Amino acid sequence: MSDTSNLTPGTGVNSADASERADVIVVGAGPGGSTMAAYLADAGLDVLLLEKTRFPREKVCGDGLTPRAVKELDLLGIATPESEGWIRNKGLRLVGRGMRLQVDWPEASGFPTYGLVRTRQDFDDILARHAVSKGARLLQGVNVTEPLREGSQVVGVRAKLLGEDGRATGDTATYRAPLVVAADGNSSRLALAVGREKREDRPMGVAVRGYYTSPRTHDDYLESWLELPGRDEHGREVLLPGYGWIFGVGDGTSNVGLGILNTSKAFGRTDYREVLKRWVAQMPAEWTFTDETLVGDLRGAALPMGFNRTPHYADGLMLVGDSGGMVNPFNGEGIAYAMEAARLGSEVVASAFTRGRHDDAARERVLETYPKVMKDALGGYFTLGRHFATIIGNPQLMKLAVTYGLPREDLMKLVVRVMANLADPKGTSTTDRLYSALTRITPSA
Repeated sequence: MSDTSNLTPGTGVNSADASERADVIVVGAGPGGSTMAAYLADAGLDVLLLEKTRFPREKVCGDGLTPRAVKELDLLGIATPESEGWIRNKGLRLVGRGMRLQVDWPEASGFPTYGLVRTRQDFDDILARHAVSKGARLLQGVNVTEPLREGSQVVGVRAKLLGEDGRATGDTATYRAPLVVAADGNSSRLALAVGREKREDRPMGVAVRGYYTSPRTHDDYLESWLELPGRDEHGREVLLPGYGWIFGVGDGTSNVGLGILNTSKAFGRTDYREVLKRWVAQMPAEWTFTDETLVGDLRGAALPMGFNRTPHYADGLMLVGDSGGMVNPFNGEGIAYAMEAARLGSEVVASAFTRGRHDDAARERVLETYPKVMKDALGGYFTLGRHFATIIGNPQLMKLAVTYGLPREDLMKLVVRVMANLADPKGTSTTDRLYSALTRITPSA
């Protein structure tokens, strides 16, 4: 990709003690932040998109996009032709207990029948560029340190400015807006500053991945391995609650990684990089997943799941993506939900500014509906996912699920559909009706 260091239209510059105003400040130019910025700028709002790093940059991710994520790209207006490096896949290949089962993505109303692979280094760059094309002002090298507050209300942010080398320049900046969107990831400095701590009753995960030069760089299916060997508190070998993946990136490498839930007693006492190394050491030699073919380092990241930080809006600060724990507990997918939250949130924000541009109280009333919008959209489903995460945290149940579930193709088709959240709530099939009933009766806590 070409350099994006100057993707800052208008007068936005990184100067000493700078001060700028906007309608909305979005902190973090990942999938959620850039999507939010694009929608809001397209709606005519003045949007400042602040990013600590500079594009292109890496993020820890499997790089795989389910049809749910592809739908969000389509709605956003991002073209994904294969001629421009988007790698299409037909579905999911499940591996476990000596068996391999390929399940095509289902034909579900409102979703495409294919997924994609694109490295986050490219993906986030593309989304940020799209936001700029819609009129958002992207400032890079802006390390937001704290919210700016008047009483309890967040009215902007303070930041340290970073040079091209990522080091602090000594310059600072203040940015003001009646709404700040925290799309600043799992640690979310902004959310913590206003007292929104992570909820302990929500699952967490950890992901570790590396890129390996491999002939498996092209594959029509995303591949998931359902057996990850770990050890319990007594040193006995058990199956860890999670899965490993092999996603062909199409550039001569494969993204190989694993995601593990904290519902296992082994969580926190396991070196997941070592688990990954032991796992790939079992692979066929011709796949060349070795230390010699590892491109760069193995990298890890936390996966905040099931709305693990709430409320998603209060007092001028809105949470989108990982900052609000918007990762699917069923499969660890975060991109689709960050983009979906941004789309739904942008509708709330646009309405709030339309009704209350000159009336703070009216604008606030509309913004306060965002938590309910998110609960209605995903709350019941995420609650089911939390129960699922707890169940598979038991090594014996995990073993039974793999042993007796994988040979049953019809059952696994249903499992894939539910775990990827590809059922149609308004559909008439048995699967769709069951999904609708479960998410309707499950409380959105």
